[in-house]
Formats: sequence, structure tokens, C-alpha cells
Amino acid sequence: MPVLELDLQIATEETQHLPTQGQFAQWAQAALPQSGDEYEITIRIVDIEESQSLNHEYRGKDKPTNVLSFPFEAPEGIELPLLGDLVVCRQIVENEASEQKKPVLNHWAHLIIHGILHLRGYDHLNDEDAEEMESIEIDLLTLFSIPNPYLINE
Repeated sequence: MPVLELDLQIATEETQHLPTQGQFAQWAQAALPQSGDEYEITIRIVDIEESQSLNHEYRGKDKPTNVLSFPFEAPEGIELPLLGDLVVCRQIVENEASEQKKPVLNHWAHLIIHGILHLRGYDHLNDEDAEEMESIEIDLLTLFSIPNPYLINE
């Protein structure tokens, strides 16, 4: 099992319905390689303004987004257990969960796992990579009894 040092930063005004630090850690740990390796991750929970600003600055998209992943790239010759940072927009997560008729905690779990996989180098830029990443997400979410998030609710 991976050893995780989680830095949880709450930078949102509304905190009443946020997952606990323990829940964030469980979801993040599930998405890490299941070895005894050490990992450091920062998860920052933000409001729309910060999400939009970061998405514009780093991705050229002038709108907020659910999760941004910032993998850490150590300088050559330096080894650190720092995997990177996730920035998650509380309002987007809550709105998407409502629109998709999903329990909000299930959506939080999905997006944390999704973001950690991005930190590990997975992406969904083409159909093959998207299928691989989604398959891993689905498998990991079943560990928490969370159904496939990609099934369309009718």
C-alpha cells in the first residue's frame, strides 16, 4: 500500500458539504501504485474565480473547470516523492453531480481519482487513452461501491 502525505488546502468559502481529509486520502491512495512507495500530493479546493484564473493561465481556457492537475517534474538528479497538485473547484463538482443526478461524494471520489491518474501520466486525449483511463477509474471506484460514472443517467 502506498504511503501518502496529503496536503489538503481549503480555499473555498463554503465548506459544509466537502468530503473529509480522510475521504480525500482514501480516494487518492486508491489511485496510486499499490506499492510501499511514498507520495506527496496537494489537493486544493477552490471557488470558481481561482479555477477560472488557473484554467486560463495554464490551459488557455477562460472558464472554470472541475479539476486541474499539475504534475511535479523534479530537476534532473533530484528525487522527491512529490507527485503534484490537484486544484478542484467546489461549485463545478457540486453542479456537475446535480446535473448528472449523482451523489456529490461519488463525484468528488471520481474527480480525485481522475486527477491523481493525470498526475501519474494518464490522459484522455485520444479514444484509446480515454478508454484505458476510464477503465481504471471505473475499477477503482468499485472499491468504494461507486457505480460507473460514465453511464448515462436517463
